[in-house]
Order: sequence, then structure tokens, then C-alpha cells
Amino acid sequence: MMIPRKKGQPPRRFSFQGKIWLYQGDAAWHFLTLPEEIGKEIRGLSSVKRGWGSRKVQVTVGESSWLTSIFPDKKAGSYLLPLKAAVRKKEQLHAGMEVGVTLELV
Repeated sequence: MMIPRKKGQPPRRFSFQGKIWLYQGDAAWHFLTLPEEIGKEIRGLSSVKRGWGSRKVQVTVGESSWLTSIFPDKKAGSYLLPLKAAVRKKEQLHAGMEVGVTLELV
């Protein structure tokens, strides 16, 4: 669900619920997949893309806010949000947990 914005202003801040999942590669990473409809809206914005199509964002989960990047995921048709270990520890987050996220494009 998108946070309300002024008329004519492009969407830049989004709120959603997501389930944390663990990527089982050489290094285990925790991610959230953005809802597909939010991914479509973000792709449609003219904000600057970075390497691998990533976009710089400020994220808030619980009491923690940080700058990071989201990365496109063709399989999900959206973006992946990596969750830093320090944030997971502070917020007591783990794979399988449903969390509320506020994400703002920067």
C-alpha cells in the first residue's frame, strides 16, 4: 500500500508487509521481496538507476532506519530488499517472520 501523497507528486514512499526469506548461497542473505504492484510503480518512476538496475532507498523497519539499495528480481517481477545483520539483530528479526516496512526512494 502506498502512503498518500500530494496530487501530481510521483510516489516515492511506500509501506508494505513482507515475509523475510533466506537466500541459501555461499553467503546466507536475508531478504524481503517488495509486493509486485509496488515494484511496478517504482520501475515506472524516472529516478536514477544504479548498477544492476538497483535503486537507492531509505528503509524503516521497527525502530531502525538505514540507507541501502533494492535490486530488481525478474522471477518475482519486483525488487529485493536486503536486510542487514545489525538491523535483524536489533529488531530481533529472522527468516519466516512477517514485518512492516516503509521504503522511500532517495
